[in-house]
Amino acid sequence: MIQSAQVASKFTLFTHHAKTFPDLVTALRNSMLRAGVFRNEKTAEEQVVQVLNFDIHLVKDFRGRRYIERVTECIPVQEKNEYTFDHRNEKTIEGKLDKFMDNATIYFSKSTNKELYKYVNIMEYHDGKYVLTNPISENNIKEMRNNMDDSDKVEFDKFLDRNWGIKVKGYEDGLDEEEKEVDIFNDNKSKRGRKPKTVNN
Repeated sequence: MIQSAQVASKFTLFTHHAKTFPDLVTALRNSMLRAGVFRNEKTAEEQVVQVLNFDIHLVKDFRGRRYIERVTECIPVQEKNEYTFDHRNEKTIEGKLDKFMDNATIYFSKSTNKELYKYVNIMEYHDGKYVLTNPISENNIKEMRNNMDDSDKVEFDKFLDRNWGIKVKGYEDGLDEEEKEVDIFNDNKSKRGRKPKTVNN
């Protein structure tokens, strides 16, 4: 499933029974290791998080009612080069050794505590309503828009602006004059610091 999602696939849907998002990543990683596809845990986990974009988690309450509890986005962590070459500017061997130790500390931290992904809930179910909690990442917004026709893009861009204050360049072209006036009027208001937005169920 992971391999098919990586190549020649517009998208992949599958079901799972993990209770949390980290449990899902761990279960898929372990399945790949058991199948012999990978021998290294980190490498297997990297492949998993590159494929998992969104997790739609359903629950069943004691009344037998099944509903979406949360929608979670997986954000792979990009490796950054944080090493320095400041040792070249040091005049003493002690100074050069200090800079070397700084780089060594960074190296061992990356090797032993490598964070491969972050995850955030985009939407959660609270007290009979769906609450928008965190904005979708920039990379997934781009990928989603690339797979929409023009009318869907306009509605999606309105949704992003209305709920998270995210303005996509050129999206105003799809608004009518009344909507443009409203958005211009609200442009000076900070939307990122608002209370979570509720969506009627």
